[in-house]
Amino acid sequence: MMTDQTLFEKYGGFSKISRVVLAFYDTLLDSDEVGPFFDDIDMSRMVDHQTKFIASLLGGPASYTDSQLKQLHSHLDIQHAHFDELKVVLSGTLEKHGFDANDVDIVLQEFENRRSLIVG
Repeated sequence: MMTDQTLFEKYGGFSKISRVVLAFYDTLLDSDEVGPFFDDIDMSRMVDHQTKFIASLLGGPASYTDSQLKQLHSHLDIQHAHFDELKVVLSGTLEKHGFDANDVDIVLQEFENRRSLIVG
């Protein structure tokens, strides 16, 4: 019998997602284009917030409203090229952590659905 399982549950919950997010930032911080956005950021807090955000994209218990996402990014000059790079890094990170290709596509679509809230 098949039970409905969220991607959050399928991929191991917060402990696995936090490892994915740490790997995501290891790559992102080395980026000449996107890395500087994090120069003066408390990365432990950022990893915590991003873990909750990615978990929410996977159907997990955490969530951010559209207005929260917009407010959190409104002071940043995030362009479409930055967002696109984030998607590429996220995709590669999810793949390296054993996410099925179809599940990666689902997560990237959820991320894409929030582009207008994040890109200035």
